[in-house]
Amino acid sequence: MEASKILPMLKKKLAFLSGGKDRRSGLILTIPLCTEQTSMEELSATLDYLLGIPSEKCKARGFTVIVDGRKSQWNIVKTVVLMLQNVIPAEVSLVCVVKPDEFWDKKVTHFCFWKEKDRLGFEVILVSANKLTRYIEPCQLTDEFGGSLVYDHLDWLNKRLVFEKFTKESTSLLDELTVINENEKGSQAEKDRSSESNILPSFDPETVLQTGHELLSELQQRRFNGSEGGGGGTAWSPMDDELLAQPQVMKLLDSLREQYTKYQEVCRQRSKRSQLEEIQTKVMQVVNWLEGPGTEQLRTQWGIGDSIRASQALQQKHEEIESQHSEWFAVYVELNQQIAALLSAGDEEDLMELKGLQQQLSDVCYRQASQLEFRQNVLQSAHEFHMTAQDMSQQLDGLLGMLCADVAPADGAAIQQTLKHLEEKLKSVEGALQSLREKGQVLLDQMSTQTSFSYGKDVGIENKENIDHIHSVMEDMQLRKQRCEDMVDVRRLKMLQMVQLFKCEEDASQVRSTYDYGRQLLQATVVLCQSLRCTTRSSGDTLPRLNRVWKQFTVTSDERQHRLEMASAFHTAAEKVGKLSPFTHPLVVPNLSEQFFGSPGDMASSAESIRERMKLVEEKRFLQEEAEQRLDEESLEAGPRES
Repeated sequence: MEASKILPMLKKKLAFLSGGKDRRSGLILTIPLCTEQTSMEELSATLDYLLGIPSEKCKARGFTVIVDGRKSQWNIVKTVVLMLQNVIPAEVSLVCVVKPDEFWDKKVTHFCFWKEKDRLGFEVILVSANKLTRYIEPCQLTDEFGGSLVYDHLDWLNKRLVFEKFTKESTSLLDELTVINENEKGSQAEKDRSSESNILPSFDPETVLQTGHELLSELQQRRFNGSEGGGGGTAWSPMDDELLAQPQVMKLLDSLREQYTKYQEVCRQRSKRSQLEEIQTKVMQVVNWLEGPGTEQLRTQWGIGDSIRASQALQQKHEEIESQHSEWFAVYVELNQQIAALLSAGDEEDLMELKGLQQQLSDVCYRQASQLEFRQNVLQSAHEFHMTAQDMSQQLDGLLGMLCADVAPADGAAIQQTLKHLEEKLKSVEGALQSLREKGQVLLDQMSTQTSFSYGKDVGIENKENIDHIHSVMEDMQLRKQRCEDMVDVRRLKMLQMVQLFKCEEDASQVRSTYDYGRQLLQATVVLCQSLRCTTRSSGDTLPRLNRVWKQFTVTSDERQHRLEMASAFHTAAEKVGKLSPFTHPLVVPNLSEQFFGSPGDMASSAESIRERMKLVEEKRFLQEEAEQRLDEESLEAGPRES
């Protein structure tokens, strides 16, 4: 029976165990009857509860029952005494009926309890309150009987409720913890069953233990406290070890601490297993994604593009793939830290499994990171290669524009400046081609190692397309550069011949002025000699000789001039033919290739035009020579007549 179930009856204080003892060390049970009618059923239930509190050893020493009838009627007292025969006949050794000082003296002769001793099973005496000390020491009596024992019924009741609550909860908790701990010792298959491995106790062990320690502390304090209250008497607590079984509390606490310690270890093992399972689940999620969707994304990205725009689009796509991978790499870092923490404090049986998970996770993540880095390097090299190819193409276009434009230099200095500019352009193109070859070789080397990251995929066909594209771009640039070099050679030869032409014209101008001045002097000399009728020192041979030398010089100069004009006309015609020739006039298209226009018929007609022009130049030269010869002869004949 629990106090909480009969709490209203216990609060009425129909009976109580004050903690006092008789001279035989038997407990004293007090029944304070009052003027009101006492319910025998409630009194019987109260007695049953109170008599269930002491231990069997304490019960064996018997009870001394004090029936306080001073405020009650004789028939109620007699009923209570007779009821004790049915409730506790074996445990009662003495019943002291405290009678009033006046009223009961005439009634005693009608009923003598000592005559009924054999039938009742215990001795009954009628005694006044002031003579109760004959049978019980004053220190074992409460104040209402003139004793010094301090007793607080409500305090006892509250402590009793705490004790019963602790006993009930601790016993239940102890049983649950025992079951949990025993189940944990089972086989691994039993541990894996969630219904058994996740059982939680009904009460909080920390709270129950705290309640028990407080209760035990209170019991020990009451037991060893020599005097409480102001009466100066001994304070005997009803919470004595014989009433509340203080050793029982200590035993429960010891057992509870032992099982709770085991339970904490069980919880730690559960937490470790749960954490290990959680880590294993996350590791497999990372591994499955990297080896599944992550690897599939990289398998579909092997191209390098055919232009800057295409390579930039591939780089942007690769950045999106890297962004998705970075989220899983962050999970990898977190898992690696958790695994490292478990390895530092883990058991031997878990070390191998944890190391295996860590190694598997690291291998997959590092392999995927290497693949991403390799792909990024390939795309960066491809972007640089296409940028260099585009830059070289623009330089070739600029050089070709200069070569196809008509040139009309004013003097030799302008020609020299033009030639210097052409050489600089050609040198820049040569440097761009060398850079293109280097970047192309780097990209080709990367293509040759790409198969080691293919995860078993045959990328030979796609790599062959990339390699062919790289070779094609470099070969096209080489051919365009060679054609530009040929055209530069033609332009350089033309410029040098134009320089010679300008030099000859300058020299001829200087010689012509010298010849005119000498001829005038000789003609004046001849006239003076004729007028003075004297013979010249040169005997008249100097002027004819000068005329012969001048004629020879003019002929030679004219021939040189005609040859240069013919060469200039030839190169001019050649440039026209070159503009129609498929070897000298490229058309640049966006894919870095060239197309040519012209036909063999156009080339034949251009060559025929050159030959006709050369014939006209030769005929003109002969006519000019004849005209000059006639002029010289006429000047010599007119000289003597003028003199």
